[in-house]
Amino acid sequence: MTNGHPTREEDFDLYALGALEGGERQVVEAHVAVCADCARKLAEARGRVAMLAFAAPRVEASPLAKERLMARVRAETAPARRATTAPDRHGGRRETESDVTRGRLFNRWWAVALTPVAVALVFATILLWRQNEGLDRELANERQSLASLQREIEEAHHVADLLAARDTVVVPLMPMPGMGKGMGRVTYNAHMGMLMYDGDLAPTAAGKSYQLWLMPMHGAPINAGVFNPKPGQVEHWMIELPAGVAPKEFAVTLEPAGGMPHPTGPKVLAGAVA
Repeated sequence: MTNGHPTREEDFDLYALGALEGGERQVVEAHVAVCADCARKLAEARGRVAMLAFAAPRVEASPLAKERLMARVRAETAPARRATTAPDRHGGRRETESDVTRGRLFNRWWAVALTPVAVALVFATILLWRQNEGLDRELANERQSLASLQREIEEAHHVADLLAARDTVVVPLMPMPGMGKGMGRVTYNAHMGMLMYDGDLAPTAAGKSYQLWLMPMHGAPINAGVFNPKPGQVEHWMIELPAGVAPKEFAVTLEPAGGMPHPTGPKVLAGAVA
């Protein structure tokens, strides 16, 4: 039993192969009738078996195996072979009861000899298939981790370039009167058009967001990011802005959730550029 289900993962493949019998088969049938998740797994198992049946190449038995099987058949049908062979009305040989018996036994023993091997091969193929699916998932996860690491490396390079530039300015953001505790800092380079924000603010109320603004020397305020900090979380992020904009002030305002195209709420933090 796994995760509250009276089935194991391999039971679905065994059922699809017809290798489950008796009580085990009844348990699977009763459970999939009321469990949509296991019914889906059984359908997937049947699909895998069907695909393998079409994809499997035809395998001819070796002459030695056929010879041993025929010897076994001849040994079991010896009494029947004593029957006389009667000619048919055209003078040819008529198929006798011994011929029919020998043919039936041959088919039966041939099936008995090959079926366990075929089932084992199919089951082994399904297990390898599952392992490949697991490896594919692990590879996808590794690719995501690699992409995330590459983004972190790129950001680290941007931060290093931003801090190393001589024309980068660092502007402390102080809380406005009556707006509670909190503080922040903006690191900005107008030539590069790069801004980095670090801040510690209390979470916003429902339906509200914080919004950072660059107040230029001339023109309308420029949106520099919308954020909703979590309890105890220090905000840190970078954003690209139009290059060449000279700022006179940076400010954080409280806006409707998702931000606004221009400031509408009260200033929470602000800092003038020296």
